[in-house]
Amino acid sequence: MEDLPESLSRLIVRLDELEQRVTALERPFSPLSSAPAVEPSAVPTAASGPAKPTAEGGGAFAVVGRALLGIAGAYLLRAVAESDLVPKPIVASVAIAYAFTWLVWGARTRAGSWFPSSVYSCTSSLILAPMLWELTMRFKVMSAWTAACSIAVFAGVAFVLARKPAQVPVLRITNIAAGSLSLALAIATHVTLPFIGVLLLMVAFSEFALSRERASGARLFVAFAADLAVWTLIFIYSFPQSTRQDYPSIAPHWLILPGFALFLIFAASISIKSILRRNKITAFETLQTTIAFVMTAYSFLLFGPPAGRVILGVLCLALSVVVYIAVFKPIECMREPFNATVFSSWTAALFLAGNWLCIPVSWTPASMGLAAVAATVAGSRMHRLALEFHGTLYLLTAGVASGFLGYILRVATEMPNEAPSWGIDLVSGCAVVCYVTVSSNRGDPWQQKTLHLVSACVAICGATALMVQGFTTLTSLIVHPAAHHLAFIRTLTLCAVALALAFGGAHWRRLELTRLGFAVLVLLAVKLVAEDLRHGHLGYTAASICLVAFTLIAIPRVGHTRPAT
Repeated sequence: MEDLPESLSRLIVRLDELEQRVTALERPFSPLSSAPAVEPSAVPTAASGPAKPTAEGGGAFAVVGRALLGIAGAYLLRAVAESDLVPKPIVASVAIAYAFTWLVWGARTRAGSWFPSSVYSCTSSLILAPMLWELTMRFKVMSAWTAACSIAVFAGVAFVLARKPAQVPVLRITNIAAGSLSLALAIATHVTLPFIGVLLLMVAFSEFALSRERASGARLFVAFAADLAVWTLIFIYSFPQSTRQDYPSIAPHWLILPGFALFLIFAASISIKSILRRNKITAFETLQTTIAFVMTAYSFLLFGPPAGRVILGVLCLALSVVVYIAVFKPIECMREPFNATVFSSWTAALFLAGNWLCIPVSWTPASMGLAAVAATVAGSRMHRLALEFHGTLYLLTAGVASGFLGYILRVATEMPNEAPSWGIDLVSGCAVVCYVTVSSNRGDPWQQKTLHLVSACVAICGATALMVQGFTTLTSLIVHPAAHHLAFIRTLTLCAVALALAFGGAHWRRLELTRLGFAVLVLLAVKLVAEDLRHGHLGYTAASICLVAFTLIAIPRVGHTRPAT
């Protein structure tokens, strides 16, 4: 017994020699001495380095084969459901769990194996979508709310599992399948609210993932599907009840809520991205937020309370003030011109919409004229070109609301018998104030010069029309004005305006006034041929020609630029 350990040692050595000889016989071209001994430390392990990504389980054919087996299993479940051997609710539960299993398998594939994860995710979607459709539409086993909850859980599981960049195909495929199925069932079942809720949840998932710098997966498709579903809901329920008897009745606030929720999601996303993270807003986010707000406003006008128009107008005005503060405090300081442009455009649109909704039409010239003065003065003092642009936009809107352009055309072509309305006087005065309060320099950008030119043009047109109206009224105290009288009055007024513009442009160094003065001279030449010479009254025609001649002679002297002191 004492020799047993030694005998065992010799036996082990002998077995090792036999193993080496067998190995040498199996590989005759490799000498025994050249076969290096493999040490345990040389065996590759998982920690020694990442393995090359390959398709799991033997390549692409094996992956496709497994997917086909999964589809075959789905057909088997469908056959069981048709045979009535097993209660259909049980079959439905098994089918949903079966689809979820394939989704989990696709999300849990090896990192970098995009092909197996994509195929298994497609298999999961191809199992779930037809199964839910038939269980809801054909077998009537599942209600619309239950189907919507199943789709929501399906999208939520995909969002939780696909957290890495390599798992983006899983999330993208799942979102496209869930969004398409929700939209199709919303239209087919005539029960739209639960499926709109699923789409809103998917939109929220996408925006949350983007805020956490994760891949959102089919973000544009999900947003488009949500927009289409909400618009469909608003369109269908905008008709009388008698035309949509197949659709369930819904309380008005539930018809307003989907658009409002969609707007809140994108508004929060843009606020976080632009203000907190200081990133640039994309064109898609700008367009999507605008669409969501329009849907919210339209649904509120259709289904809101009787005073919904006024309430919405007040909300637009309040929101415009908030956005104004956001634009010219934190957003503009971030040095993101596109963000400032987007928010500035929204403020102007909200203010115009608020005035249109809650301000009476007769008050619109006053409100818009005063807003034009306030925006122009603030823009000039704060050196904000966007505010000056808003002031010009509000001034033009006030002119449209007061009938300013129609009045100018009537004074230029007809006998001005009636006095102008107070709105036209107010718009003309506001235009003068807007132009006088701004500072104009030759080094200003062309956008600012254009704004100054527009406000000056509105002010001069209004002042000229009022002068013609006043001269005509004074003339009517002496004689009844005829066509040749009116032509002479217009020529006299235009000559005076041309001289005033030439003097003002030279004295105050306002280039836009000088340009408008030359434009008035061109108008005078056209007017002599088209109006004064056509009436044939030689005395007044000669007087008009003399006025134009004296104006042409005096303008170079009056418009001579004085040297700066």
